[in-house]
Amino acid sequence: MAGLGGIIIFAAAFFVTLSVVMSNLGFGGIRGEFELVELACATCASLFLPLCQLNRGHVMVDVFTGWIPPATSERIDGLWMLIFAIGWAFLFWRLCIGLDEIHTYGDKTMLLQAPVWWVYIPAVIGTGLSAVVAACMGMFIVLPKVFRAELN
Repeated sequence: MAGLGGIIIFAAAFFVTLSVVMSNLGFGGIRGEFELVELACATCASLFLPLCQLNRGHVMVDVFTGWIPPATSERIDGLWMLIFAIGWAFLFWRLCIGLDEIHTYGDKTMLLQAPVWWVYIPAVIGTGLSAVVAACMGMFIVLPKVFRAELN
């Protein structure tokens, strides 16, 4: 997913660069390039979420857990991973509803006349996959370590 997001953001950067070069050479820019950037950034933000979740790249505040034993800290992390999964699942559900509504409205961008609902598809996929990743991390990665540590 993150690789696809990288390709999309690279393509957006390429089109903006091409548009600026064309404008400076007197050929005029690419119509609606800023809309392409908006759509690409919204798409990429969602596609990068599962990898961010997998790498624990979200903001973590360990002021309260820095002094407790590692096994207890892992247990708390596992619980928070499951809470993250619930949060991602909630966002997934609401984005599905938003996708249905925006598709019904038929809203389009101003210059390119591209349907806005297209951006919701990667957002739904990204948040849904993030929910799965967080749930798997909580159940299969973090929590088993805690139980193995207690057995030793």
